[in-house]
Amino acid sequence: MAVRHAFPSATLIRPAVMFGPGDAFVTPLLGMLRRAPVFPLFGRGETRLQPAYVEDIAKGIVRALRAPDLAYELVGPRVFSYAELLMMIGDAVGRRPVLIPVPFALWHAAGFAAEILSASPITRNQIELMQIDNAAAPDAPGFATLRISPRPLEELLPQMVRKI
Repeated sequence: MAVRHAFPSATLIRPAVMFGPGDAFVTPLLGMLRRAPVFPLFGRGETRLQPAYVEDIAKGIVRALRAPDLAYELVGPRVFSYAELLMMIGDAVGRRPVLIPVPFALWHAAGFAAEILSASPITRNQIELMQIDNAAAPDAPGFATLRISPRPLEELLPQMVRKI
C-alpha cells in the first residue's frame, strides 16, 4: 500500500457504499424504482454490496482516529447482491420491478455518452465501481473492533421512503 509506505502511522478507513437520508445511492434508487416497472441491472446484478449507514461511518471514523495504526473496513451488517438490494428497495416502495441484465460494455458506452451531456445521470467511474464487490474482507478490522453495532439498511429504509 502506497499510503502505508509514505505514512507508516496513518489510520486508513475503507467505508462501504453509504446510505442515509438524501444520499447519492439509495435515495435515487428509491425514486427510480418507485416510478419504473422495469429496471436495468449492472451486469447480471451479482456485484456484492455491504451498505453502511452514514452516521455509523462517522462514529467509526471518530473512534478509529483514537486507535491509530490500523486499516478499518467499515461496512454494514449484511451483504447483498445488487439485484437483491434492488428487490428489497422495490419492496420498500411497494414495487416489484422486472430487473433486466445489461452487460457492462453497454454501461461503459452509455457512461461515456452521458458524460458528454451536461446533466449526466451516471459516470464511467460509477460504472467501474459497480464491477467491483464492495464488501469487507472477513478478517478486516471494522465496526466490531470499534465496538459499534452497525444499523442495517432494512431497518432504516422505511424512514428513507417516507422522506422522498
